[in-house]
Amino acid sequence: MSEPSSPNSVKPAAPVEEPEAGAVFEPYDSPAGGWGALRAVALALREQSIEIKGSRALLSMNQPHGFDCPGCAWPDPKHTSSFEFCENGAKAVSFELTKRKVTREFFASYTVAELAGHSDYWLEEQGRLTEPMRYDSATDHYVPIGWDEAFALIASHLKALESPDKAEFYTSGRASNEAAFLYQLFVRRFGTNNFPDCSNMCHEATSVGLPESIGIGKGTVLLEDFDATDAIFVIGQNPGTNSPRMMTALRDASRRGVPIVAINPLRERALEKFAAPQDPVEMVTLSSTRIASEYCQVKVGGDVAVLKGIMKLVLEAHESALEAGEDPILDVPFIQQHTTGLDALIDDLDNTGWDDILRVSGVPCDQIERMARIYIQAKSAIICFGMGITQHKYGTENVQQIANLLMMKGNFGRPGAGICPVRGHSNVQGDRTMGIDEKPSQVLLDQIEKVFGFHPPQHHGHAVVDALKAMMDGSAEVFIGLGGNFAAAVPDTERVREAMGRLRLTVAINTKLNRGHLVHGREALILPCLARSDIDMQAGGRQSVTVEDSMSMVHASGGLVHPPSEHLKSEVSVICGIARATLPGSGIDWDSFEGNYDLIRDKIEAVFPQLFADFNARIRVPGGFHLYSGPRERIWKTATGKANFLVIDGLCEDPSVDAPDMLRLATIRSHDQYNTTIYSLNDRYRGVFGGRMVVFMNEADMAERGIEPDGLVELESLADKEVRRTVVGFKARPYNIPRGSIASYYPETNHLMPLSYHDARSKTPSAKSIPVLVRPLAASSTA
Repeated sequence: MSEPSSPNSVKPAAPVEEPEAGAVFEPYDSPAGGWGALRAVALALREQSIEIKGSRALLSMNQPHGFDCPGCAWPDPKHTSSFEFCENGAKAVSFELTKRKVTREFFASYTVAELAGHSDYWLEEQGRLTEPMRYDSATDHYVPIGWDEAFALIASHLKALESPDKAEFYTSGRASNEAAFLYQLFVRRFGTNNFPDCSNMCHEATSVGLPESIGIGKGTVLLEDFDATDAIFVIGQNPGTNSPRMMTALRDASRRGVPIVAINPLRERALEKFAAPQDPVEMVTLSSTRIASEYCQVKVGGDVAVLKGIMKLVLEAHESALEAGEDPILDVPFIQQHTTGLDALIDDLDNTGWDDILRVSGVPCDQIERMARIYIQAKSAIICFGMGITQHKYGTENVQQIANLLMMKGNFGRPGAGICPVRGHSNVQGDRTMGIDEKPSQVLLDQIEKVFGFHPPQHHGHAVVDALKAMMDGSAEVFIGLGGNFAAAVPDTERVREAMGRLRLTVAINTKLNRGHLVHGREALILPCLARSDIDMQAGGRQSVTVEDSMSMVHASGGLVHPPSEHLKSEVSVICGIARATLPGSGIDWDSFEGNYDLIRDKIEAVFPQLFADFNARIRVPGGFHLYSGPRERIWKTATGKANFLVIDGLCEDPSVDAPDMLRLATIRSHDQYNTTIYSLNDRYRGVFGGRMVVFMNEADMAERGIEPDGLVELESLADKEVRRTVVGFKARPYNIPRGSIASYYPETNHLMPLSYHDARSKTPSAKSIPVLVRPLAASSTA
C-alpha cells in the first residue's frame, strides 16, 4: 500500500513555464561579486518565494552551529563572519528551501515521455520531491509507493542477481560522511566493490597522481596558508563560479601585494577583478580589487607546456646563480633529503625545446618568463588547480607536473606553501575517505573485517567508466544512485541512456527532480531524501552529520528548517532501510545506526582509528578538526619513502588528431549552474542571457570557417573514428579565447565525448579537450 499524500503537499497552481532557449548577448563589464551577486541572491530567494525563510537559513550556512553549504567544498574560515555564503551557495540553498513541490498530483499530470521533453532547468524548477514514487510502464507515469514496498522491491532485485557485481552503486559528493560510510558498508556486505563515484569524473586524476608524487591524494594546504604565502598560481579553474568563497582568500592576498598568476584559456571575470559583497567601501564606491597580476591564456591542452617552460627557467636561473656564486634557486637540502627523480626530470626538460613549448602552449616566451620570475622570487608558493588540469587524456601526469614544480623549491611542509586541488561537491573528498572506492586498500578491507566480522570482497570493482561499459554490454542489471544526476553528468550520453533503459532496476535517491529520473530501467524508483538544510529527527533525537572539505577539515552540519514533506527520509535512513530488506541477519545493527548517528561515528573511528580518534568529541568543537596529512610534516607515504619527481613524455596533454581544421573543445559551466543543476539560462560574467546553446570561439577561427558572429553551427566530434557524434543548433559567439580552442556548456556537449575518451590511468573523462570540427549549420545541413 502506498502512503497517503501529505496534507500540506500542494500541487502548483501553474507549473513553471519552459523558458525561451534563444541566447542573447550583452557585454558585462562589472566586476565579479559586488551588487550583481547581491541582486542574484535576492532574485533566487524571491523566485522560490522564500525571502524570509531563505534569508534566515543563509545566516546559518557555514556557521559553527549551522549547516554546511551543499555546493562547493571550499573550507570555512576559523573566525566566521555573519555572512559565510556566496552567490552560488545561496542559489543552492534557495533551490532546496523552495516552496514548490513535486507531488503525486504532479506526476499524474505528466507522462515520463512528456517530462523528458522539458529542459534540465525546467525539471529542477518544479520543486522538492515529496514521497517515494515507482515507475509504472503500463501508463508511463511515476506512481506512489510506500517506503517498505520500495525497500522490498530493491531487495528482491538485488537478491535475484546472479552475482553482486551485476549491481552498480553510485555516490554523489553531497552524501555525508555517515551516509557514505554506511553505503560502502552495505555494498561490501552485499558482496561487491562497484562504487562508480562522482569523483571519477572530476578529480580522480588527482587521487591517482598525487599519491605517487607525495603519498596522499589530497591537497596539503590549509586556509591560513593563503595568509602566509608569497605567490598563488591558479591553473585550469574558474573560482568565481565554481568555488566563489575562494575569492575572499584571493582578494585578501591580492590586497597584501601577493602576486596571483591565472593560467586558463578563457579570461574569467572573477580572476580579473572582484568586489567583495561584505566590504562596505567597495560596495558604496563601486570599486573592486584586481585579482590576477599575470593572466596567461594558454591553449586548451597547453598547461604541461607552460609548466615545463617555467621549470626550465627555474633550472636555468639555478645554474646561473651557482655560476655567479649566489644562493641557489632550488631548495637543495629539501631535494636531497626528501625527494628522488630530479635527474630524470632535468634530462626531460633539457630535451624539451622552446619552439615546441611556445607552439603547444600558445603563450609568448616573455609571459612564461614573467611567471617563472614570480615563482623564483617567492619564498613560498601555493598552486591551485581544477578540472582544466584533470580532465585530459593525461590528466594524472598533468597533476604530477604541478607537484614537480612545487618540489623544486621545497614548497611542501612549510607555511604558505603546498598544492591545492579545488574539489567540487561539498563532500566528494569525504566520501573517498569513508571508503567509497572501487579499489579499496587492503588496510581498509582488513579493518572492516575486524570491526564488523565479515570478509569483504577483495577484487577491484567498477569506476564510472567501468560501470557504463557494464551497462552497455548487458553485464550490469541494477543501478542505485545515492544523489546526483548520473545520466546527465556522464559522457556518451545517448549511448548511456539507451543502455540504462535496459537495466532491470534503477533507483534514484534525491531531493529534486532531474534528468536521471527520466532515464530509467524497466523498473524504477525515486526515493526523496532530506536536504542538508532540513532538520533530521530520528529515534535518538535531532541528528547532525559531518563533511570533509577540500582542505581535509571535518566539521558537523545540522539542518535548521522543517522538511517540505513528512514522507522524506534522511540518506542514512534510506540506506539502512535498503540494507535491512536486502541483508536480514547480516549481523549489523542498522536500526541503531539509523536512530543515532553518534553510533555510526563510533564505527568510523573503529575502522579509521588514526584519522578519526575521538570523532564524536572532536566534531562538537566549533570548526571541527583537520585530518592528518603526511606532506605537511614532510612525511611521504610513497613506494620510495620520498616525494617523487615524475616525468611526462612530451608536451601534449591529449593525443594529436590528424585533421587540419580540428579545434579543441573545453566543456564548462555557466555562472548560473552547479554541476548539472541549472539555476537559470544566464551566464552574466560571459555576457550570455536566456540560453545555453552557445559555443565560444576565437574570431579568427570563425572567419576561417565562414562562421558569422552568433550564427548557428554544428559540432562534430573527432574523438572516435568509429561513431559519428554531432550536436547542432549552437550559436557561435566571438570570444577572447586562444586560436584553436573553443568552449561550450555541459551537459549539452557531453554527447561529443565517447566513453573511451578518458585518462587511461584515472579513467577521468577528457572533457576539457575534445577534438571537434565546427562548421556553419547551413553548410552541414546540405552536406
